[in-house]
Amino acid sequence: MQCVAYYRGHSRFRIGEKRISAKLITKFRYYTITEPNRIPREQHPISRAKISPGALKVLYALKDAGYEAYMVGGGVRDLLAGIEPKDFDIATSAHPDEIKRLFRSCRLVGRRFMIAHIRSGDEVLEVTTFRGAITDNHERDETGRILSDNVYGTLEEDAFRRDFTINALYYDIRDFSIVDFAGGIDDLNRSSLRLIGDPELRYREDPVRMLRAIRIANKLGFTISPETAEPLPRLAALLREIPPARLFDEILKLFLSRDAVANFDGLRAYGLFGELFPGTEAAVSAAKRDLELVRIALANTAARIAREATVTPAFLYGALLWPPYADRVYELEVEQGHPEAAAQVQAAEEILAQQQRRIAIPKRFSLPMREIWTLQPRFEDRRPGRAKRLLTHPRFRAAYDFLLLRAEAGEPGCAELADWWTKAQTGVFAALPAGEAAPAPKGNEGGAAPKKRRRRGGRNRRNGSDAAGA
Repeated sequence: MQCVAYYRGHSRFRIGEKRISAKLITKFRYYTITEPNRIPREQHPISRAKISPGALKVLYALKDAGYEAYMVGGGVRDLLAGIEPKDFDIATSAHPDEIKRLFRSCRLVGRRFMIAHIRSGDEVLEVTTFRGAITDNHERDETGRILSDNVYGTLEEDAFRRDFTINALYYDIRDFSIVDFAGGIDDLNRSSLRLIGDPELRYREDPVRMLRAIRIANKLGFTISPETAEPLPRLAALLREIPPARLFDEILKLFLSRDAVANFDGLRAYGLFGELFPGTEAAVSAAKRDLELVRIALANTAARIAREATVTPAFLYGALLWPPYADRVYELEVEQGHPEAAAQVQAAEEILAQQQRRIAIPKRFSLPMREIWTLQPRFEDRRPGRAKRLLTHPRFRAAYDFLLLRAEAGEPGCAELADWWTKAQTGVFAALPAGEAAPAPKGNEGGAAPKKRRRRGGRNRRNGSDAAGA
């Protein structure tokens, strides 16, 4: 039976069916572990036919060069759970410089821990060197988060550096067996998500693990074990220490998925959503209203992903930040008397500036999001000329979809507006004032920008003369 050991914490650790007190483990040092549980090929469902050709190529190249090489993490976990993996990660005894010499398409990335990205056709494989045991020499901040981790070790040490037991399963390319140090197979069979080691210590090392716990549990349909879930509300504020750019990537993984609504509910249940979107949480709490608009947007996103349609973070972030933005526009325009356009600009700048402190939103998403917001009041002006111009706006389709979202969420007056604009696009103008039908634009499907007319007299203008006055 394999032993499970980890560095010191204030919980107990399991050794087979026995328990060993954490006091017996020296601070940040490993108890000796040498014998994992090996599941032979005939007792598990993973075959090489289910592994990408690029991953097999890298695994065999490392093995043939004399290094240990294993497929690890989500690839092994998902295959065992009957899910098609999105990617295949590889762990090896080779150091980054050795990996780079072995593969010409290799690129080394990362500062906290060096990772090798190897391109094989259209696939980019992530290859990491076995991580060493946690020691006092690891650089940390005041919250316990590890800042530098380029310490290499053995397969056993790497296994107990993994976050969850089901992510510490290794597929050995030498004999096609599964290597399990931390009881991941048992947790898979129990449909339980459990952290390796002391949960509070592990979350402090990397607070993003709190987000990963919710995402992985919902993806697999697992329950988070009580000891893994208990610290989440207490440690939610640790997410403030994570770089905003990294949180942007994590939010996309959480919300641009088929489990978007379940992930959203999980974040709110454990108090994590308010740390990620404090403005939205404050706006909703102050008005004592729900987040129905956000839930509908996430459900629509999940449905589009399920049918492999395109999705954009701009629309999603527009929904997530709409409550604080709408409240701020009202304050500036109604309570403080600012002009409508000025109130919209100021509100958007303020809300985005506040949000960027927690989650970075690139301009390629924040600019379209702001356009979607500022177009919403223009739907209220249904005069023929204004309606025609709005129908030809490049962002009309996205803004119209957002109007439908607001109507579905029950915002006052939006249902009638949405019905009017739906008829305006389809050429059914019964709802329009008599003789004032706003024609649908021609050749502008999907919100494409209208063609610009060529300017006449361009040559004369370039020569500094005016054709009209010549």
